[in-house]
Amino acid sequence: GKKVVEEIIDPTAWMLENDFSDFVLLHKKEVLYMCMLGYTFLHGSKVFAAAPKNASFSYKLVSMIFACTGGGILVPIFLNKIPVPMANDAYPIAILVSFAIHYYCPIVWDVVALSPMVKAGIIVLYEAVRAKVVLTFTIAANAAIAPSLFSFPLFGPIMCGTISGCGGAFLPMNKGLEPIVSGMKYPMTTACVGATLVHLFLNTSFSDGVIAAKEKAHLHLVLFFIATGLVNGLGLVAPKVKKE
Repeated sequence: GKKVVEEIIDPTAWMLENDFSDFVLLHKKEVLYMCMLGYTFLHGSKVFAAAPKNASFSYKLVSMIFACTGGGILVPIFLNKIPVPMANDAYPIAILVSFAIHYYCPIVWDVVALSPMVKAGIIVLYEAVRAKVVLTFTIAANAAIAPSLFSFPLFGPIMCGTISGCGGAFLPMNKGLEPIVSGMKYPMTTACVGATLVHLFLNTSFSDGVIAAKEKAHLHLVLFFIATGLVNGLGLVAPKVKKE
């Protein structure tokens, strides 16, 4: 008799079969490059705002490289790999383009800051790249680190994923722990929570039977980052109640 091949039906396939997820998961290179530009542009706004008024051209440029690829420099060093800005030429190009816009046409950011809709769009591009970075390094660390106490490495990949999402805050190294003196900023907290949840989901029974588990975890990570990014970036936080 003929063998009947049963088709595996994926009840959550709708998550990935739409234009939005196709965009935020950065499947197409054109979309990835566009998001990289948004990512570096938003970082640039923070770097130029924090830089001293008399800071030199080179100071601002190197600060921007550190801010944009800090995690992509530190984590590959931990894993004995090549740092991102050296391995992928697209990043330095995106950084240089964004730097040129901020340096020579600072009014562009002033205009963006006036429009919440445009700023929200850039935040979406920024968080899409950050989610991809956190996911990529969490999985890479999981593959590179040998299991010790458990059946999979537990803390190493979470640490790498966290640093990849906020490592730029600690560079250059002479800052020490200054960035967390007054508590962890939202990129650090979200990177830690996101890396932890993704890592535990992919390496435990939670993902058993889940088709395309990595892509679905990636999608949820992007949504989490975009939601928190918009809340913080657009100031959608309730004001603190003053005690009388």
